[in-house]
Amino acid sequence: MAEVKLSLEGDKADIAAKKFFETTGLQGSWEIALGSLPTKEGTLAVIGTIVGVVGGTVAVAEQIRKWYQEHKRSNKKFDVVLVADDVRVVLENATIEDICAVLEELES
Repeated sequence: MAEVKLSLEGDKADIAAKKFFETTGLQGSWEIALGSLPTKEGTLAVIGTIVGVVGGTVAVAEQIRKWYQEHKRSNKKFDVVLVADDVRVVLENATIEDICAVLEELES
């Protein structure tokens, strides 16, 4: 089983990471990146590891996209990247299919 890495950077990234695992149907953990302190713009780096999907992949991908859009609207700078093996997806312009491709790595 592959792990999917999650990288968040932005205002209140720690709160966003907590909500990410609470609302998307993903199981995993997160922590503030080593050496990351909020800058004067309020950005903070968070890293996480996704270890499981609860529910169908497409439904979870839709929840991830919804979560991202909600947090992007509330923060001027908010970037999220999902990485599994050689698949890397930046959520800014990702489709449901792009997100599914990363999540499917968990099942292989």
